[in-house]
Amino acid sequence: MSILGLKKKQPKTFKVKVITMDAEMEFSCEVKWKGKDLFDLVCRTIGLRETWFFGLRYTVKDTHAWLKPDKRVLDQEVPKDSPITFHFLAKFFPEKVEEELVQEITQHLFFLQVKKQILDEEIFCSPEASVLLASYAVQAKYGDYDPNFHKPGFLAQDELLPKRVLMQYQMTPEMWEEKITAWYAEHRNIARDEAEMEYLKIAQDLDMYGVSYFPITQNKRDKELLLGVDAQGLHIYSPNSKLNPNKSFPWSGIRNISYSEKEFTIKPLDKKKDVFKFYSSQLRVNKLILQLCIGNHDLFMRRRKVDSIEVQQMKAQAKEEKARKKVCYKKSQNLHIDTSMVTHSDLLAEKAQIAEEEAKLLAHKAAEAEQERQRLEVTALKTKEEHRLMEQKMREAEQLAVKLVEQSERRFEFRMSSIIGVFLTQGVCGYE
Repeated sequence: MSILGLKKKQPKTFKVKVITMDAEMEFSCEVKWKGKDLFDLVCRTIGLRETWFFGLRYTVKDTHAWLKPDKRVLDQEVPKDSPITFHFLAKFFPEKVEEELVQEITQHLFFLQVKKQILDEEIFCSPEASVLLASYAVQAKYGDYDPNFHKPGFLAQDELLPKRVLMQYQMTPEMWEEKITAWYAEHRNIARDEAEMEYLKIAQDLDMYGVSYFPITQNKRDKELLLGVDAQGLHIYSPNSKLNPNKSFPWSGIRNISYSEKEFTIKPLDKKKDVFKFYSSQLRVNKLILQLCIGNHDLFMRRRKVDSIEVQQMKAQAKEEKARKKVCYKKSQNLHIDTSMVTHSDLLAEKAQIAEEEAKLLAHKAAEAEQERQRLEVTALKTKEEHRLMEQKMREAEQLAVKLVEQSERRFEFRMSSIIGVFLTQGVCGYE
């Protein structure tokens, strides 16, 4: 029987690898899946509900592209590898992080992405701001500063400052650590999510935060310019300066943006103002510019409307959760106990027994010291010098006895109160 007429069986699924800022995941997808199907699966997997900020990015011919939600995954220009690799990243940025980022997972992903952009020098940051940001990153990672635990050199393996900042000054790593730690010590009682939010509140005021840059020309033969697209609007820069735009078009002042092949036209809301045209030669880049313009404008308009019922519920839940975590965090800090290490009742009982035995030992030593004091008192010699020396020894023995008794009582009371405190903390805050 001839096999020439047989068709090769087509696979029903394909493999995908998705890389977030702190994890990698692999999925088996159906060939009929659209971009939205895969994106929704990733969001459900990581527990993300604020989906409108994010997208799945891939690379095609050295150009970044975002997976389209309404088109089949395999019909797009995705890599032909198996698994196909996507990066789950923030595509759009909020105007005010504290008001717009609701979920802790959303805040955490933004924190990790913005921190990487600053360290990779994709966002310019002054040395002073870099040190302050680094101190909040340290607070988020290590918790409250403790000089007994955070010894010099504890930040040696952490990447905290951009290389440009490190090279700008003739300072040793130890000197940089000292400057960061000085700020870090000021952040006591700030929980991880609060430290990450403080980081973002500072970062959002940096000039290059949230801006996507593209090379353009104003006329086909003109020298190159840069187009910046962000949450505020469109900005035109000189090619050697990404900090201060020469011209800006806020979303509130734009009536229309039209696109035809390589030409973009920005029509201001004020008809007395001139229409602005610019050119971009790469078709893929032009499609990306158009996507970012539409998406950012939609979010700009959305922010100026009343929150949806879903967002209102998310904000209420997040507020309650943050209040509960703050109470638990303060309780754990006041107790100075690593509750994660105290998980079993038999361990607590063992600690109580050790505390009791130590108290008995100290009491025994105190009794011996008291006996020695009494013996010295009975056998005191009559000579004046010997009598003086003996009195001194008696005073020292008496002081030692008192000190040991007090130490015994304090240590026993402290251990018992700490153990009781752990039980209370487990009950109130849900520690296992």
